[in-house]
Amino acid sequence: MAIYEYLCPDCGPFDVFLPMGTAPETRDCSACEGPARRRFSGPHLRRVHPVLAASLAREERSREAPEVVPAPGGTSGSAPGGVPRRRASGRPARPPHPALARLPRP
Repeated sequence: MAIYEYLCPDCGPFDVFLPMGTAPETRDCSACEGPARRRFSGPHLRRVHPVLAASLAREERSREAPEVVPAPGGTSGSAPGGVPRRRASGRPARPPHPALARLPRP
């Protein structure tokens, strides 16, 4: 079911639930039964669950300004001063994956 919005000149706007594509150009007002013309309006996105709305907003923001991290796991590949980090075993840490080198850095 789709929500169609109509505008009555006397009573103002009102919504009607109809199957998609079946809304007529004019419809009788539900209050005064006068002719009301169909209005073209945006989709009713206010009825989206808040968690879904936040996820969609975060995804849209990431298109233009992706979140940049120093390296996978939140650590960079070298210590301050450019010295390679060492693992607990004493061996140097592996270099990052080559695909990660193409990511923007702060």
